Order: sequence, then structure tokens, then C-alpha cells
Amino acid sequence: MLYELLLNYVESFSFLNVFKYITFRTGLAFFTSLLIALLIGGPFIKLFSNRKIFNPIRNDGPSDHIIKKIGTPTMGGVVILLGLIVSVLLWADLKNVYILFCLYIVVSFGILGAYDDYKKIKNISSEGISSKFKIMMQIVLALTGLVVLTYFVEYEEFKNLYFPFFKNLVINLGWFFIPFSIFVIVGSSNAVNLTDGLDGLATVPVILVAGCFAFISYVTGNIFFSEYLQILYIEGTGEISIFCAAIIGACLGFLWFNAPPAKIFMGDTGSLSLGGSLGAMSIITKHEIVLAITGGLFVLEALSVLVQVISFKLTGRRIFKMAPVHHHFEKKGWPESTVVIRFWIISIILAVIGLATLKLR
Repeated sequence: MLYELLLNYVESFSFLNVFKYITFRTGLAFFTSLLIALLIGGPFIKLFSNRKIFNPIRNDGPSDHIIKKIGTPTMGGVVILLGLIVSVLLWADLKNVYILFCLYIVVSFGILGAYDDYKKIKNISSEGISSKFKIMMQIVLALTGLVVLTYFVEYEEFKNLYFPFFKNLVINLGWFFIPFSIFVIVGSSNAVNLTDGLDGLATVPVILVAGCFAFISYVTGNIFFSEYLQILYIEGTGEISIFCAAIIGACLGFLWFNAPPAKIFMGDTGSLSLGGSLGAMSIITKHEIVLAITGGLFVLEALSVLVQVISFKLTGRRIFKMAPVHHHFEKKGWPESTVVIRFWIISIILAVIGLATLKLR
């Protein structure tokens, strides 16, 4: 929006040429979303508190959660989404189909998450909309976006699946590309949602993964860097680094209020939309498997729930004291801050490994 407006005056004011550089606009996107989140975070907390938009606590959760977290406002994802969306609208190229796709995913999944949060608040229960309805809607939303995206994307390699650590290991998914991509987006969305159970636990890993994909999208969209790293060059994906920077800035601003002890929770409004956008970026850059590495913590959290459910249904026994796995360690006596920081450390290690795959081929 503002980016396109400024380009109209480049011939008259040569210093405006700086806005043509993706790196410059990436920095602007980061600081814009950060500033917005910091400025509106406090007023939103006050507004939500006054309107009693509180986070319903699970009755079967750790006992200290009922004492410490009850009465904490939720739907903080609104703060993240406002900072993210405004920043992207200002500094990204809105003619870029990849930017539009990411915006569609983050907005549509955010609305679905907000509806889920609304149901929880209205019913004063940790159970919002049914899991079947939520997943069905996620599939419909992802399918709609992917069908439109594939219509506008013309390069042949779009339906390929690339494997890290290997130069020439490529699988053409063909018609299976759509269901696979739906699985990536929906799976990523729900994995982040499951991780968002402790103060700041999901926020920092999202920042780390977004940081990785800011770099990945930039080099993928640069013909010289992509050739040097021997990865697929995809014209236009460099703009996604602006979207990633907006995520990082908005999440950092939100973390100011979400750091232990949290003054506001992200809620499904934030976790579903952020998770879905990470999946969308991995599909655009053709680094879906790298997402599973850099976002390995999210995968671990999702698998812990899956294993717990399967084990209980088949044997009547639970593998973990409580799922997702972060609650298991709380039940074992780990302080919440210990669980959060150690999981952050795991995320940092996985992010480094994920980035290393770009060179180790």
C-alpha cells in the first residue's frame, strides 16, 4: 500500500529507491509490527480485562494453573494480527500472489481461532468449537487458498517435494500436492495451537521459525544466492521475508506482555493463524520438510497428544502424565519457567539445524 505509493515518486525523489530493496522493507516491517504491538498491547489488556474476556483454565491441568492463570485475558492474538497485517499492508508488494496467500491464511485462520476463543469465553469452558468442526473448517480454508494459489503459480517445480541434505532427491507429488499442502498448513496450525499452553512457550519458537523462513524466502527469491546454495530459485518469494519480519516484530511486541507471568494469552486467535502461516510459507518456498525440523518443538507437542490418545484407546494406559508434553514435565515437578526456557533451547537448536540444511546438500 504505502510501498506502491512511494514507488510512484521514485523518479522525482531518487532517495525513495531504497524502498525497492527487500531488506530495507523487511526492517521496516519488523519495527512497524513491533511498535504497533507494543502500543496497543496495554490498552487491549485493559479492555479485555474490563469486559472479562478471560482464559478458561483446563480442570485437569496442573493445579497451580487454576490459581495463577485464572482471570488472565485471552485473545491476545488480536494484538499480533493487527501488528502483522498492518505492517504487511504497508511495506509488502500487494500484487505478489505469495503475500496475498499468506495474508489469506493468517486472516481466515485468525477468524476461525477468534470464533473458538469466543465460544470458550461465552461458555466459560476450556472447550470451544468441536475439534471435528475446527479441523473441517481448516481444511476448507486451506483448500480454497491452495486452489487459487495453484491457478496463479506457473512454475513446474511448484508440485515437487524437496528433501534437505540431498541435492537431487525430488518427488513430484502431482495430484497429491493439494492434500499434502493441506496437511502441512492444518498440521502446522494445530501443532502451534497445542504448544501454546504456557507463558511464552509458543511465541519464541514461532519467532525462531519465522526468522529461519525470512532467510530461506530471501535466498530462494534471489537467483544468485539460490544458485550458490543449490536450492530452487522461485521468483517473487523474497517478499515473504517481509511477512516473516512482521511476524517476528508482532510476536516480540506481544511477548512483552506474554512473558511469565503472562498478562494476556495468545488464544486460538493467534496460535491457529500463526501456525497456518508458517505452513503456508514452507509450501511457497518448497521447504516443507525444513519446517518440520525448525518447528520440531511443535511436531513433538503434536505427536505427544497423538501418542497419548492412541495409547489410551488401545491399551487404556497413558504414556505421559498429561498431554501435550509440556504439561507432562509440569506434572513431574518442573517449574513452568524451567519448562519454557528448556523448550526454547530445544527450538534454538532445531532452528540452527534447519538452517544448516541449506548448505549441507
